[in-house]
Amino acid sequence: MSDTENFEDLLKQFDQAHPQTQKGEPAIGDRVSGTLVAIGEDYAFVDLGAKSEGRLEIAVLKDAEGQLKHAVGETIETLVTGKDEDSGMLLLGSQQGHRYHGVDEVEHAYRQGLPVQGQVSAAVKGGVEVQVAGIRAFCPASQIDIRFIEDLSEFVGQRFDFRITKFEGGRRPNLVVSRRAILEEEQRLQAEQTRAQLAEGAVLTGTVTSLKDYGAFVDIGGLEGMIHISQLAFGHVKHPKEVLQVGQQVEVSVLRIDPPGEKNKREKIALSIRALGRDPWQDALDSFPVGTRVSGTVSRLQPFGVFVELAPGIDGLVHISELGAGRRINHPSEVVNPGDQVEATVLGVDLERRRISLSLDEKRQADESPDARTFAATQTSAKAPENPLGSFGELLKASMNKGR
Repeated sequence: MSDTENFEDLLKQFDQAHPQTQKGEPAIGDRVSGTLVAIGEDYAFVDLGAKSEGRLEIAVLKDAEGQLKHAVGETIETLVTGKDEDSGMLLLGSQQGHRYHGVDEVEHAYRQGLPVQGQVSAAVKGGVEVQVAGIRAFCPASQIDIRFIEDLSEFVGQRFDFRITKFEGGRRPNLVVSRRAILEEEQRLQAEQTRAQLAEGAVLTGTVTSLKDYGAFVDIGGLEGMIHISQLAFGHVKHPKEVLQVGQQVEVSVLRIDPPGEKNKREKIALSIRALGRDPWQDALDSFPVGTRVSGTVSRLQPFGVFVELAPGIDGLVHISELGAGRRINHPSEVVNPGDQVEATVLGVDLERRRISLSLDEKRQADESPDARTFAATQTSAKAPENPLGSFGELLKASMNKGR
């Protein structure tokens, strides 16, 4: 038996033992599962079965810190995004588009739905001009990114992957391209991977995408969640820009997941940064013992008193009667203003109600505080006199002696 005949027999035996490999090659847009067979500096190679192999950008396999999340031999799921016509290898995940040359190759990429590389050369009315294989193409403003971009000039000089959405040949070919189509494909793939680990209490790493008065939106991997302003920190935050900025990477905890409804096409994901920190009230008794003098900043005024920030997340209340003005006042603004640095005496700490009562009166002593007086009264009422009649007799006797 010749070597060729022997090899053919082995292939037949393999195909009979692995019938799944006789399936056709995956098409562009198909979700596939394969085994990592090699990881290089720029690309990783995936065995997809069916005598097919795919190439994946190494960046797809790395986490936010740049560490590999997978190893050779592991099975991964990804998406077929194109095909390298030179090698016949499938392009997977966020694989970069192939660099084409000439009109014929660009038209072939359009027919096959393959991504192409292009460089933004100018910002023009309604979009940007893109150079693809020496051909001038147009990318509408709505197709340059998933989000609205106000200043398109920031893209000039940058190279991206595009999908050709319109091709008209001739002496002056007419090309319309979309970067958004590529980004949405990547986003869908990321979203599926994120959903697999999405659960209440899960801790994820995301990127801040926008800031609003009421909170911050964060991309957690193809899906977007929102951190309400109350969940940004334990302390009072007037606007998210005080603690976050667009593009910043943050670690968040998933608070709640509301499934898609009639109005919402996607699930609503409530996130929190605050949930990952230690509650400062757990240490309030040790940090602010009754009777001690503490420093703080006046955070806000109310008709009944003044709130003083003692630490991030912990405010104390100075009742209007405890402002130490030495006179009757109608409103705390007659004594202090927001932002003032003050020193106060701790009168009481109520952990259950999360309240700390303060006094700005330097002469005020802790044993004179309402908390101390209430505690003393409770102790006094708990200890009833052993001989109440004797006590009454002594009072009566003293009264008669005064009358003489």
